[in-house]
Amino acid sequence: MALVVLYWVLVIVMLVGVVGAVVPALPGSSLIAVAILVWAIVTNFQGVGWALGVAIAVLLLSVLIDFLASYLGAKRAGASKWGQIGAIVGLLLGFFGLLPALPIGGPLLGIFLGPLLGAFIGEFLYRRELEFDARTRQAFRAGIGVVVSSLIGNLIQGVLALAAVVVFLWTTFPPVQTF
Repeated sequence: MALVVLYWVLVIVMLVGVVGAVVPALPGSSLIAVAILVWAIVTNFQGVGWALGVAIAVLLLSVLIDFLASYLGAKRAGASKWGQIGAIVGLLLGFFGLLPALPIGGPLLGIFLGPLLGAFIGEFLYRRELEFDARTRQAFRAGIGVVVSSLIGNLIQGVLALAAVVVFLWTTFPPVQTF
């Protein structure tokens, strides 16, 4: 009975991880991988191989998607290398909470604002040959491109995280049969 309760608690933790995969600054794929790892340890890794492998792959893909979304979003919006690098630096600063503390939104807002500000600043510095208005518009367009692509990246991460949970449920349900 205790194992069944643990199983469903871990499934709930994984569902929180799915939400976290979509909402920045909340643990997502890592939470799912840890929950599956806990179940694997409890069950002596019986019947959990595929689920654990998928969870680790999703975790690695999520990290890659974060970086690619910022980079490709800036590139698609016509940003120079400076804007693209600025977006990645901004993402890292936002991700690790190195931006100044914000009164509303905190780290969640920092993860969106970091790439936006990074792309804007990088592009603004690079486009010195343009007049101020044109320079500002180009820098703003690059920043918006980063934010939009980051949102799309988060949705992709959410789908991947949900897939990891589905694979776990598919390979381990019902929980009583694992012993």
